[in-house]
Amino acid sequence: MKRTLALAIVLLFCLIHAFGQDWAKQALEKSPRHAEWVQINHDNRTVSAFIVYPESKNKAPAVVVIHEIFGLSDWVRSVADQLAAQGYIAIAPDLLSGMGPNGGGSSAFTSRDDTTKAISGLDADQVTADLNAVADYVKKLPASNGKLAVGGFCWGGTQTFRFATNRKDLRAAFVFYGAPPKDVTTITAPVYGFYGGNDARIDATIPATQDAMKQAGKKYDPVTYEGAGHGFMRAGEDPNDTNDANKKARTEAWSRWLSLLKSI
Repeated sequence: MKRTLALAIVLLFCLIHAFGQDWAKQALEKSPRHAEWVQINHDNRTVSAFIVYPESKNKAPAVVVIHEIFGLSDWVRSVADQLAAQGYIAIAPDLLSGMGPNGGGSSAFTSRDDTTKAISGLDADQVTADLNAVADYVKKLPASNGKLAVGGFCWGGTQTFRFATNRKDLRAAFVFYGAPPKDVTTITAPVYGFYGGNDARIDATIPATQDAMKQAGKKYDPVTYEGAGHGFMRAGEDPNDTNDANKKARTEAWSRWLSLLKSI
């Protein structure tokens, strides 16, 4: 009961700050990089994805960006743009594609509760198939050099860790405050974790994950940022967030992420 209440409080806090992202939308509108929506078909589904290209004469690695439990937001799209600014093809799929009112996606939901409920109810195999289709698409683009990584936040962090158990050609998986899968034995890519020090619910999973990954002979490198809360990557960019620890954590985590991406 206490755990359920604590989770509800965390989700409520995140919901308050996850919506109303005019600052992220404005940053996107000012971006000089080429961005577009693409429709990716697989099986009987069509996945809508936001892709941003770097301004580069060379072929680039690709990063699949997995959104939070709040759906594909302006902030997540801005993360894709920021990655493109650093030389990566970044693609952020809307995993609620076709699952919203009137067959829409994330933007079709008008209720925050309905959005989180819809994402929580997504079929795991469908999510994997969507991510595989998106990964195949971006990897085969003429502008791609074939190198592929994945990173996600909150619910997307959990899906990132799980996707690493299903995708053999990943160069790295970047888990931002997400929970681990039950079985890690099929993971082939190194997994890098980013966690907030004030996020006991997720942080409690780290020791067992370290043990499981070590026993399976897998690389798992978690870093915890003192004083930061769940969702610090988004909150640390939000000009309305007054938590200096979130801002510090976001800066440090972003620097670490870029450094690790250079090695893929």
